[in-house]
This record gives sequence, structure tokens and C-alpha cells, in this order.
Amino acid sequence: MKKALISVFALTLLTAPLSFVQAEEDAHQEAGHDHAASGDDHQEVTGEEGEHKEDHGEEGEHEEEGDHEEEGGHGHEDENGGHEEAATASINAKQKDLAGIEVATLESKRVDYEIYAPGELLTNGYTSYHVSPRVASVVLRRHVELGEHVTKGQPLVTLFSETVAQAQADYRKAFPEWKRISGLGRSVVGDQRFNTAKANIEAARATLLAYGLNDDDIGALKASGVDSLGEYMLRARVDGAVLTDEFEQGQRVEAGQPLVTLADESELWVEAHLPASSDIVLEKGAEAEVRAAGRVGVATVSQEAHTIDPVTRTRIVRLELDNPEDRFHPGMFADVYFRFKTSEPVLAVPETALMRGADGDWTVYVEEAEGEYEPVEVELGRSIGGLREVSGLAAGQRVVLRGAFFVASEIAKGGFDPHNH
Repeated sequence: MKKALISVFALTLLTAPLSFVQAEEDAHQEAGHDHAASGDDHQEVTGEEGEHKEDHGEEGEHEEEGDHEEEGGHGHEDENGGHEEAATASINAKQKDLAGIEVATLESKRVDYEIYAPGELLTNGYTSYHVSPRVASVVLRRHVELGEHVTKGQPLVTLFSETVAQAQADYRKAFPEWKRISGLGRSVVGDQRFNTAKANIEAARATLLAYGLNDDDIGALKASGVDSLGEYMLRARVDGAVLTDEFEQGQRVEAGQPLVTLADESELWVEAHLPASSDIVLEKGAEAEVRAAGRVGVATVSQEAHTIDPVTRTRIVRLELDNPEDRFHPGMFADVYFRFKTSEPVLAVPETALMRGADGDWTVYVEEAEGEYEPVEVELGRSIGGLREVSGLAAGQRVVLRGAFFVASEIAKGGFDPHNH
């Protein structure tokens, strides 16, 4: 009942004029309510008391604001506009072990690093050879098998062609005439007959050479007993291994259709594919490690394309790989590692040490004391393999290399702003 009367009385004070408030006070006193006996320390509500309450309300707001700042852990600016102590995270040894936090002392030093590129082993296009007929022909016999090593001049396949038969016949007619006239001499037969006979034999011989016959094949036509016109052989033009032999006996093949591919595997090409945005400089003769099918070799840079591959959208670098023991073969996929060393000492951290803050700045965490970590904003420089050059740190500082995400989480859980904003 007393609480109800006090509530009504307080509400009335907010709305009633001062004379009405005084009347209510008199009525309340006459009703015999004894505030001292009831144990309440109720004070008279006067204009001064209202002002006191208003002042008290401002104090409460100020205290509440102070409590909020204390709980939130945010530093505020002092009279000189400076920040208070930066936010830090405290992590005990058990947490550090469970989170896999790794800390190391930052050193300024020259860095050996490598850049990876996927690659493929290819035949050396300058020494390999595609064997194909020069005219439409029919395959009569094969003389080699896939993977066989052949020497220059060795027969590969025997073909038949009507066109070659006509060219052989023309040669066989021109040769006796030329032999007779050349024996008589220019002074006897005259310049015209001599020149005509010479032109006919030279043209017939050139045609046969263009069709793939060699001097031995042409020499055999001079013998009167040769009747196999139209048959001719394709022979190896280089030493090497048979990499392809995609034909069958009895098959008709067109001019220029590859029948056999020969390649000297003692030296192969490696084509490495770098990102189009890569700006590394590779000088001719620079070495790279090549790993393929569990084997490791060293290749040297020989060429670099000046255009981006339209299919893979990559920058192609060609290397030469010595293969004297025939351990590598064309068609193998390879991992290529280009090795570099910085020309001067640098400060660099692993990519795992970097965290991006809410404002987009890159941050690393410095160990100020055992288990105490403080965020430090840094500027990123060039990429050095798996490392990144940084500025904003000093040599000798201990930096979190792994587990930076856990450190950032601990600061966030404590309500800290890692950037102390």
C-alpha cells in the first residue's frame, strides 16, 4: 500500500502544478504517514531535489559509460591525443601447443627460394623427324617397330605409288639417252641435243629425290633387270627412337601423312608453364630442377615465348634436359623448380604469418613476452617463393609464423580491436 501511494505521488509530481504538489504534501502529512517509523529515508520532493536527481542521472550515465569502456577493453585518447597501451593476447603453454603456434626470431638475410611451375617433357623439335610419303601411296611392308632405336639411312617402310612409278619410268628412258649423248660429246651432237638430254635426266632425277628416293634407289633404276616400278622405301633421316608408327600394311596414305616419328631422346625439351602475371626474370642457361615419374634431373633454360599461350593462358619457358641414360621420355608430366637467391638481405615471413584486419591492413603478431602477443601492421613487398617480404618490423623481433589465426581469435574473444582503433 505504501509503495502504491509513493508511485502515484511521484507520477503526480511530474504532471501537476507546484500548488497542487504542495496540497498533496499537506494531505499526505495529515493522513499520519510516518516516514521515519517505516524505515524509509524518503526526502521531500522540492525543486532542489529534482535538480539533484537530474544531476544524479548524469552521474549514472557517466559511470555507466566508464564501466562500458572498462569492460570493452578499448583504449581511449588522453589529453595529448595519444592511444593507450595496444591490445594484446595472453596464451598459455597448453593453448600454444594445441593451436600449433610457432614463433621464431625475425632475421635480415639473403633468402634462397624456389618457384614452382608445372611442365611437360617433349621431344626436341630441332632434332626429331616425322617420316611421311611425298605422294599418295599404299603401305606394302613395315621394317621397324614402336620403341626401336634406328640409325640414319635404315629402312622404315616400303610403299607403292603410281606417281612414283611414272617418275621412275621417265628416269629409265632419260638415262640411256643421256648416256649415249654424253659419250658422243657436245661437239658431235650439237648444243641443243646435248642440253635437252641433260635437262631431261636432271629433271627425272630431281623428281625421284623429291618423292623420297635416295641415290642408291636411283642407281638401282639404271640396271636393266629392275622391274618393280612404283615401289620405294622411306628411310630414317636421323638417329633416334621410333616414338610413333601409326599405320598398317595395305593402308593407303596421303601425301604428308605421318607414318613414323623419330626422336633423339638423349636431349629432351621441358616446357614449363608459369602464370601469365609472373614477372620473374629467367636468363638463358639458368638451371632448374625437373622431377618426373620419381626421377630428378637438371635442365637449363633455352628459350622463352614472348606471347601467352592461348589455350592455357600461361607463360611458357622452354628448357633443355640431358637424358643420356634414357631415364626420361616424351609425354611425361613434370614438376619444374626454378631456384633463386635474393641479391641483398631481406626481412621475410611465411604467408601463414600474415592476417588481414577488418580495415584491410596486413598484420603480424609479435611476441612481446612469453605468451604475450601484440598485433603490428606491416607493408607487403615482393613474393619470395613461399615467403613475403615485409616492412614495419625490425630484425630480432619474435614473430608468430604459424597459428596467427588463433592469436587473432583470442584478441577478438577478449573484445580487443587488433588494430587498436
